[in-house]
Amino acid sequence: VVATSEMVEKVHTAASAKLDPDFLLIARTDARSVEGLGEAIERGNAYREAGADMIFPEGLESEDEFKAFADGCPGLLMANMTEFGKTPFYTATEFEQMGYKMVIWPVSSLRVANKAQAELYAAIKRDGGTHNQVERMQTRQELYDTIGLHAFEELDASIVKTIVPEGIPQT
Repeated sequence: VVATSEMVEKVHTAASAKLDPDFLLIARTDARSVEGLGEAIERGNAYREAGADMIFPEGLESEDEFKAFADGCPGLLMANMTEFGKTPFYTATEFEQMGYKMVIWPVSSLRVANKAQAELYAAIKRDGGTHNQVERMQTRQELYDTIGLHAFEELDASIVKTIVPEGIPQT
């Protein structure tokens, strides 16, 4: 971890540069695993004082620690729920009850996708193709619905009109 004074300066600089009032400045502290919970709480308060809108204490290891941090560093807090880490599994509701307004699952979708890809490639090797995996796949229509493709097509059509440049033979 960097010195508290260095991070306070960085947070202050970032807070001073905010142009959009809707921008949320989140300051993270990893001090828990290196310097203990008390130091993490002190850092969180210093970062908030320097202008951070939300504090993200990384590496808390129990419900008691999450509650103690919330009590010791009041205000907006963010939790990190990553599998295979030091934090036990908690639901979004449990985090909210402990005083956290935002929870991230930063690698969960990647882990699920990676496992699905490994299973797909094993099926291709085993079956010689993807024909036995189609029921597990997102359809083209599901993809278009998910990304809102038709809304983008309508937007494109409303702002761009194809023209034929002058001087080019029209054949």
